[in-house]
Amino acid sequence: MSTDTIILTIILTLISLILFVPLSLGLYLWNIDHRQQEHSILRNFPVLGKIRYILEKIGPELRQYLFLNNNEDKPFSRNDYKTAVLSGKYNTRTMGFGSERDFEQAGFYLQNALFPTNRQELRVDNQYTVSTHLYQLDQDNLLTRKEHLVEKQIAPFLLPARDAPIIGEHTCRQPFQVFGLIGQSAMSFGALGDRAITALSIGLGRARGTWMNTGEGGLSDYHLKGDVDIIFQIGPGLFGVRTEDGTFSLEEFKKKSELTQIKAFELKLAQGAKTRGGHLEGEKVSAEIAAVRNVKVGVSIDSPNRFNEFKTAEEMLAFVELLRETGGKPVGIKLVVGNLHDLHELVAYMAESGKHPDFITVDGGEGGTGASFQELADAAGLPLKSALPYLHQLLVAHGIRDRIKLFASGKLISADKIAVALGLGADFVNIARGLMFNVGCIQAQVCHTNHCPVGVATTDPKLQQALIVDEKSFRVTNYIISLREGLYNLTAAAGLTSPTELSAAHIIYKQSNGQVTPATALIHYPTPPLS
Repeated sequence: MSTDTIILTIILTLISLILFVPLSLGLYLWNIDHRQQEHSILRNFPVLGKIRYILEKIGPELRQYLFLNNNEDKPFSRNDYKTAVLSGKYNTRTMGFGSERDFEQAGFYLQNALFPTNRQELRVDNQYTVSTHLYQLDQDNLLTRKEHLVEKQIAPFLLPARDAPIIGEHTCRQPFQVFGLIGQSAMSFGALGDRAITALSIGLGRARGTWMNTGEGGLSDYHLKGDVDIIFQIGPGLFGVRTEDGTFSLEEFKKKSELTQIKAFELKLAQGAKTRGGHLEGEKVSAEIAAVRNVKVGVSIDSPNRFNEFKTAEEMLAFVELLRETGGKPVGIKLVVGNLHDLHELVAYMAESGKHPDFITVDGGEGGTGASFQELADAAGLPLKSALPYLHQLLVAHGIRDRIKLFASGKLISADKIAVALGLGADFVNIARGLMFNVGCIQAQVCHTNHCPVGVATTDPKLQQALIVDEKSFRVTNYIISLREGLYNLTAAAGLTSPTELSAAHIIYKQSNGQVTPATALIHYPTPPLS
């Protein structure tokens, strides 16, 4: 057979395949889909219908990477994500040319001083450095990108002892002094896999001066892998401090309070993305998680909407005092600001009775979750920048703000957002999703399915292979320290010497029409609403 004949045969074969394969596929889809009754578009247009569903399936990725601008994506924009990841990989927040913030929109800004503070005037503890690993970029071309890890000693940007706030200073046998204002928000083992929890524990411990909130899923061995201070969260399901039948066990609570790494306890009344009890899909409930929580393997877990141990402010604060007296450590509550009358009654009772938690965590309605219902995530609970100053001023008005520390959480993933939260009344800031980005999260938004493609929000051992604990732990360290350094930069810009000095006097609000209002004028002392 001649060469020309072979070439001609190949060409004709390819043409036949090009024509035959789509025709065969179309006939196949027509035969299958024309008779089904579930999807109208497939019944009339099988091939085009399939293409439509394919585009619908990959639509989120197309929008995220191609069609939305750097500030449009939700819940976090490409710029938000990039800022968090660059801080973790390179310990840097530098940028070029100009900000991409939409300055036409309303928003909060820092009031920079005419004569800012010089760097050497800042009250900061950089006496000891932190040994970490940073990425060094070697090549970044269209088709090739090369980088490698290098060991570095970096300044930790801790608070000196004179500035470091103390939780439970006058109420507890073992108060908790915190040398950094930024820590990990509640993320349970189960919602996150063991590798993610381990990387967070080791990374936060290396950064020092921070904390790790267990989430309501209880304390696992992975939380204890790093030398990190722990806030043990107790949800309505009482995981980790319950009996087999699900009732509260004071004996189990005592055991937890005796652990050195546990510095405080938090009663979770609500969470921003779900003002109800927590939820964990049965797919995620492995034998190990079931043992930690004392529940059944493979069965979905729904915590009660509220604690069965109390249902009034009086009963709750009595329970707080029982835990504080038993454990000797600070006890706080986590809430979502919603019913203002309930909040006024709670704070009024605290002021009248002298009974109060050592801290209150305010979780904004924009907070994240491993699983929730759309209607709760979108509609129940005030956003943080409304809720936080309201509670802060309410405590001030009742004369008890100095007795209670405030933690704030709700998309506070960069130093500027943290500074605004501190100015609006927070003492500390909790971060969840910024830390998730630094253990590999890509915003796939399938946390509730156990199919997280990067091995973060899953208990599937195969998917978790993607997450290298050692490498991700360094990113966690770098991210926290980078945020602390950025906070000190803003402190200097405001003419202050410590981030603990930030207040409403240093924050200003610009409306969309250009009018500006100092936060001190924007936020007024609340008056109790009518019942």
